[in-house]
Amino acid sequence: MARQSRYNAPGYAQHIIQRGNNRQVCFFSDDDYRVYLARLKQYAQQHDVQVHAFVLMTNHVHLLITPQHENGISLLMQALGRFYVQYVNKTYGRTGTLWEGRYKATLVDNDYYALAVSRYIELNPVRALMVDHPAAYPWSSFHANALGKAIQLWQPHASYLALGSSEAERQQAYLNLFEQPFSDKALAEIRYASNKGWVLGSEHFKQQIAKQLSRPVSPRKTVQQDDD
Repeated sequence: MARQSRYNAPGYAQHIIQRGNNRQVCFFSDDDYRVYLARLKQYAQQHDVQVHAFVLMTNHVHLLITPQHENGISLLMQALGRFYVQYVNKTYGRTGTLWEGRYKATLVDNDYYALAVSRYIELNPVRALMVDHPAAYPWSSFHANALGKAIQLWQPHASYLALGSSEAERQQAYLNLFEQPFSDKALAEIRYASNKGWVLGSEHFKQQIAKQLSRPVSPRKTVQQDDD
């Protein structure tokens, strides 16, 4: 079966997942995380892509990003992936691939769903039982979104800006979201769309994108998947 092509819609956020090959480790030291984030910032600026949320896990990466032009995300991910593989191979005296094939990309509704995916991304270390709270994990955008830490590559999403009229109000409102557990339904919806590459959003949003891009945006019959 042919692979489904990615949705290309500038101005809409996308949830990106890139995993290590066979789920092998991709980050071996603190310097590796810093190098990856520095290059993410560089290539995001170069290709005019906004980074709203991220988490770097030991063997995979989640991003919530918005391209301003067609192919912005693919150009960003190609440049970043290529550089980081070369960096790891040179630094650790290894050869061969690092990433598991194509990165996964899911078009995300700019309203409620963008905040839900942002929270989903930043809760990854908690779900993985690495920390008790996202604030305890250093390699995520939670520190910018909820705590106001200056992270140069981060840019607030429109739905985040709508949380309040000041930085303090937005940070507190965002932090309050983490006091509410994800419902099983919401988790399943995000996971399924993310792993299958379907559009994530309201029915109205899906219809809008289907009409705009002239292609299906969801399967005929919903099947849920538990992969994180």
